Amino acid sequence: MSAEARPTTVAVGGQRRVPVPDAIAHDYLILALRLDQHTPGLVDGYFGPADLKAQADIEERRPAVRLADDAAALLDRIARDVPEPDRRGWLTAQVVALRTQAEALAGQPVPYIEHVARCFDWMPVRRDEAVFEAAAAEIDALLPGPAPLAERIASWDDRFTVPVGRLPDVLAWLVETFRARAAATFGLPAGEDLRVRFVTKQPWTGYNWYDGGRRSRFDLNTDLPTRVAELIHVAAHETYPGHHLEHVWKEAGLVEEQGRLEGSILLINTPECLVSEGLADLGHRFASPPADEPELLVELYDRAGLAVARDPTAARAAAMTSVALAGPRRRLSEARVNAALLRHADGRSNADVLTWLERAGRFAPAVAAKRLEFIEHPLWRTYVFVYHEGEALLRRWLEAAPESEGVARFGRLLREQLTPTAIAAELEAAAVPAALESRSATAS
Repeated sequence: MSAEARPTTVAVGGQRRVPVPDAIAHDYLILALRLDQHTPGLVDGYFGPADLKAQADIEERRPAVRLADDAAALLDRIARDVPEPDRRGWLTAQVVALRTQAEALAGQPVPYIEHVARCFDWMPVRRDEAVFEAAAAEIDALLPGPAPLAERIASWDDRFTVPVGRLPDVLAWLVETFRARAAATFGLPAGEDLRVRFVTKQPWTGYNWYDGGRRSRFDLNTDLPTRVAELIHVAAHETYPGHHLEHVWKEAGLVEEQGRLEGSILLINTPECLVSEGLADLGHRFASPPADEPELLVELYDRAGLAVARDPTAARAAAMTSVALAGPRRRLSEARVNAALLRHADGRSNADVLTWLERAGRFAPAVAAKRLEFIEHPLWRTYVFVYHEGEALLRRWLEAAPESEGVARFGRLLREQLTPTAIAAELEAAAVPAALESRSATAS
């Protein structure tokens, strides 16, 4: 099925003025565009100078080994010629990722875990399986019954699945609600615009395609049933205050105002993804705070025409249980991290990992198969880490600040060039005075 909801705002007409890139940004853009010729899909979005895209499209494909050399030379120039520390750090991390991918294409691969660490400026961590068992125990207490837990989870989800025919209206209302909340909390650049579409036959649940000009498209994949609680999360993740809001603010501020044209290309399997996906996952707490989510769930049950909505008391109880389930279900979903390591680092077979996902992650067979499809996809085989690692890192960073500063700190993620290493450094710097203060208080 394919349908399109009304845009949440009117698109801006006329011609956009794209600033001329400096030499560093120029060479970063052309390097990425050339590498995309070898790895289609690496460039997730481009709204930079059209002549650079045309150049990459018509020239003879540059050998991967030369692209690796180009990346190494660009790293030297970035270290020497970029005076702004934040920009220099961001460009360095991005180009290390591009060089790593070019070297792999040139026949110089590194082990899977090291490849992931270089691509995302962050080392993935294998989860202790006890985490999954503890999460499953929490869910078991919330959804008691004699059937296997995976079946109980699937049965629960079936009760709150939005009929496909209702999805366009339900999602349009939800996105507009989140847009209004984001406008009040973080502000919106003038002329931003978002369109919603429904697609099938994709390895992901939802996707934001950023077109530039402060416009993007949000695709929702209907291959698997969409439950209400998941719809809240994916809408916040892909739209407001997630990917769409991040991209429009960075285009408005970094590209248009500061002239940092490297921001006019969005690249898969680079450090910006770990920050962007972590930001988008954390956006849920601002779009739908836990204290307010039961009310939103009840509203959506009604808009989706679910049977539970006929009894207000039952709807409220279901909503409260759904909120309680969110934490352990999120932890259980981190089984995907281990599944990727089992498949690509440990060399386990497809069948072994599928069975493991069903057992450890308590995924229904169809859901486990879709998750493994993503993990095995040539472009996405490393990408699974950015959600959980990014969310965990940024959650610690947000919670290290006073609650009153949470909105401002999240606003930095929307507007600044931040890397995982830079965020970790801020966390470490903040921990030192806290540790000294603790020691001083103990001594006194």
